[in-house]
Amino acid sequence: MNLFLSEENKALQLDLPDADVVYYPNFFSKEKADTYFKTLLSETNWQQDDITVFGKTYQQPRLTALYGENGKSYSYSGITMNPLPFTSVLKEIKNIIEEVSEEIYNVVLLNLYRNGQDSNGWHSDNEKELGKNPVIASVSLGAERVFHLKHKDDKDLKKSIQLQHGSLLIMKGRTQEKWKHQLPKTKKVDSPRINLTFRTIQ
Repeated sequence: MNLFLSEENKALQLDLPDADVVYYPNFFSKEKADTYFKTLLSETNWQQDDITVFGKTYQQPRLTALYGENGKSYSYSGITMNPLPFTSVLKEIKNIIEEVSEEIYNVVLLNLYRNGQDSNGWHSDNEKELGKNPVIASVSLGAERVFHLKHKDDKDLKKSIQLQHGSLLIMKGRTQEKWKHQLPKTKKVDSPRINLTFRTIQ
């Protein structure tokens, strides 16, 4: 057993049609998750970009950072981010995630939700540079937040997950093609959460 991982590191396959989503509620041990959170909170080069939606421009309701290999940029919602080189901590996390997911990632997008008023609206991670049926490995650190999924065609198909501190959510197969996801605002959370989404830019 990897000493970084929780002894309760069990995978839960979500029962979602047109999707392949696996959730590890206790992926990292609490001690390791605490260490990662503190390190990333203080050492990440956080930025806040402007985003334009329906002709209106405003600041994203969260802070972000991009780290990766080969200098490949990543674009979404009119924003283009150029990666910084992976830090030793991000490499460590990446190696562990790659072993479990059996995928190789070359970029990680980090999000800092400073409190419950920071959020991420409905979207799919289906940008062209990610290729067809991308695998997205998402690590949650810090405050627990509710994660919503909804089917693009069948509006009655919805799912909510409480993303725990130290958890891992892997979305693959047709998930990005057929589903959207969001992290909504909440008045119940007043502490920060860091989300790391590992992906592969073609």
